[in-house]
Amino acid sequence: MAKRLLYETDSISIYYDYAEEWLHVDWHGPQDYDSVTTGAMQMLQCLKDEQCTKVLNDNTLVTTMWSDASVWGGEVWLPLMAEAGCQYFAWVYSPNIYSRLSTDLTLQHSNAGVIVLTFDDIATAGSWLRLM
Repeated sequence: MAKRLLYETDSISIYYDYAEEWLHVDWHGPQDYDSVTTGAMQMLQCLKDEQCTKVLNDNTLVTTMWSDASVWGGEVWLPLMAEAGCQYFAWVYSPNIYSRLSTDLTLQHSNAGVIVLTFDDIATAGSWLRLM
């Protein structure tokens, strides 16, 4: 896979995948309001810069709850992603139950117009995203 690293911190790595023509976002470790909002806004900027319509958002390595950012994510960030051109968003759950709940809470707060599906593994998420 031909990927280019666009942005990286201790909590997130954002790549552009040339073969798939999507952002591949890898969140890792503990997350909190600041790491989620900072990372999400960087993802938004990368989406704009690369002018792509799809995101593979991988939370497999997220280890904590981040529900304090869920309302912001659903009501502010996802609408901004839609406005920037995001159409399809494959969200891979963390195995951490509290992180999973944070993802679900975010989606409950959103009616952004982005088609978001959640998955338990990255292979299935990628397969769905390829079909869109």
